[in-house]
Amino acid sequence: MRFLFKTDYEQDIRLAKHGGHVFWYSLLGLFLVASPWLLEEYWLAQLTFVLIYAIVGLGLMLLAGFTGLFSLGHAAFLGVGAYTQAVMVNAGVPFPLALLAAGALAAAVGVVVGLPALRVKGIYLGMATLAFGFIVEEGIARWDSVTGGNKGLMVGYPNLFGWELDSTNEFYFLCLVVCVVATLGILNLLRSSTGRAFVAIRDSEISAQSMGIHLARYKTLSFALSAALAGVGGALYAHKIMFLSPEQFSIIQSIDLLLMVVIGGLGSVHGAFLGAIFLIVMPQLIAMGKDLLPAAIGQAAGLQGMVYGLVLIAFVLFEPMGLYGRWLKIRTWFQLFPFYRKGMFKRQKSFQKSDRLK
Repeated sequence: MRFLFKTDYEQDIRLAKHGGHVFWYSLLGLFLVASPWLLEEYWLAQLTFVLIYAIVGLGLMLLAGFTGLFSLGHAAFLGVGAYTQAVMVNAGVPFPLALLAAGALAAAVGVVVGLPALRVKGIYLGMATLAFGFIVEEGIARWDSVTGGNKGLMVGYPNLFGWELDSTNEFYFLCLVVCVVATLGILNLLRSSTGRAFVAIRDSEISAQSMGIHLARYKTLSFALSAALAGVGGALYAHKIMFLSPEQFSIIQSIDLLLMVVIGGLGSVHGAFLGAIFLIVMPQLIAMGKDLLPAAIGQAAGLQGMVYGLVLIAFVLFEPMGLYGRWLKIRTWFQLFPFYRKGMFKRQKSFQKSDRLK
């Protein structure tokens, strides 16, 4: 098993903790750069969707996994970013400015939605964000003059300084660059005082407040940053599917996004990417498995929803740390074999005693 003896603060906040991280992440980077030449166009398109959902997942992971604030209407921020991008690009605004505007407008909306988080939490915060999601979906459907309403809105190819990204490979590299920038931004944020404040609020609001952390400011900031990443992801999503309609940003999409971070592994950046892979790969596996099932089951309308529900229940009951938690256990088993003990990852209560009095 690898033990790291840290002797200074710079070593503690280093992104790559040891040579193994450098090797494996470099190998992953080489694969991602070479993917257009290694994968067929269909699978490259699916990998592009993974990158887009990972950007959105990073934002939701910051909110739910690191700040402890759950959102059941996160697809609304995705929709705000997508429609902002579509309207501005169609009006002739350059792609980089439209992308920044999509993220900024989604962040501004996130600040407004984050205001209920100052007074409510838990299921009540979920209800507030759920209501916001319905409001945005209905607003998109009714604002015909801007969004096209239920008729939908077409989106063209992104144009980057006169260079039209009209191929799968070009758009993939654009999403890859944005995803890498977002990931590095989140990693640097989490090792700053702001990121530590988010984690302190998640673990215990009472303890965080006693240490001088301004709860209202950091909760609102968390909502704004999370919404901004969702808006940027929505902007890329709009160019990828090239047609927007209100039902694409419904409560079902919000549940899928929350499912993504829960199954990926709450409280880990890796979990956002593993959850995005799950969200893209699972429908493919279900489609392939339909042929092996009886017609009455394989052709049932709610098969995908049922499978998602069963998977979520299984993870909540047997693997609350998600896919990343399962990988940590497997890695530890190999590192400690034959001295691995079952109780090493026993579930602990994450709240303080003072929270039980509330």
